Amino acid sequence: MVDNQKDPWSITNADLRAQLQACRRDETDAALITVAAVDGSAYRRPGAKMLVPADGDAAGAVTAGCLEGAIQNIAADVISTDRSRIEVFDLMDDDGSWGLGLGCNGIIDVLVEPIDASFDKVLATLENGDSISIVTVLDGKKVGRRTLITADGPESVPDRKPVPKSVLTDAADTIDSFHNTGTTNTVTITTGNQEYTLLIDNLQPVPEILLFGSQNDLSPLANLATDIGFRVTVHSPRGAVDNETIPAADRVVTGHPSTIADTVGIPDHTYAVMMSHNLVDDGIALRTLLKETTVPYVGLMGPRERFADLRDNFADDGVRLTEAELNRIATPVGLDLGSGEPVKIALSIVSEILAVSNNRTGGRLCERANPIHPRTVSNSK
Repeated sequence: MVDNQKDPWSITNADLRAQLQACRRDETDAALITVAAVDGSAYRRPGAKMLVPADGDAAGAVTAGCLEGAIQNIAADVISTDRSRIEVFDLMDDDGSWGLGLGCNGIIDVLVEPIDASFDKVLATLENGDSISIVTVLDGKKVGRRTLITADGPESVPDRKPVPKSVLTDAADTIDSFHNTGTTNTVTITTGNQEYTLLIDNLQPVPEILLFGSQNDLSPLANLATDIGFRVTVHSPRGAVDNETIPAADRVVTGHPSTIADTVGIPDHTYAVMMSHNLVDDGIALRTLLKETTVPYVGLMGPRERFADLRDNFADDGVRLTEAELNRIATPVGLDLGSGEPVKIALSIVSEILAVSNNRTGGRLCERANPIHPRTVSNSK
């Protein structure tokens, strides 16, 4: 299930989803652990996941390792009973079992649930390139009740009782506010005289990096992008590369620069880099992406003077880039890491794309006044 070359503890979301699919396909008994809420500080934030097969190594991480043994024991019980449960670990209590010396200072709620048919629609939707929200009840005997929120509205799932319709109605505005945000939140809803705690886990498709080029500098960029969880597509305008020369790429296609839009599988979650080192090819590919797709980011290698030449070529053809189109272009591509070695240039580019995909600027954390991750607060109604 896990690539033998990868550390199961540090796998990406893409890897974990592939393993979930394998569990369903092979009918493997397993449990999924999801961080539901954090009060205070913790190594992982809400939404972090770990997969625990009945027979085999766990994959993923929900803490730095301090609670994994206890969580895996709970997972074994969930697998044997086939019943979901919520567990709370108080790492602020120095007199308790978990607090002393663990390096965290928070209370962590985790949902532990069996892998069942309720995940099939989730995995299929994400694979199709669409966002989906999982709404799960966390209360007592009702824990594990589930309804999915898709583009078509709420959907019930096999193997789980649904969230009551009255609860979904009362929570609709809150659920809508979190949908398509890629965040995980715990909210409390009061319906009639009953109180429901809901986990709203919005999942996004695996982001894609589209590399346009055919030179040797493709490989280090493809390797790094894959390692951190992007799906990689290479579009070669010259036919000089294939899956054997760029094994890290999920797919390699060859075609004229004007056909590059046809290789983009998920426009809204794709980040492109023009690196053919051919001004004409890069220009055609850039214009095609800007005009025919909604790709939010196009990185262009080379100095500013090269981009100025590109714009002059566009102007000669009667093409003027709009302000919105200019805002989608990053040139020179990458963060300022101060190195010119190929793998470090690749690190600079992938780092910028990762920051952009997370709505960050890529600045130094020691200069940040606010918490690194936003603090989620339970909402009540």
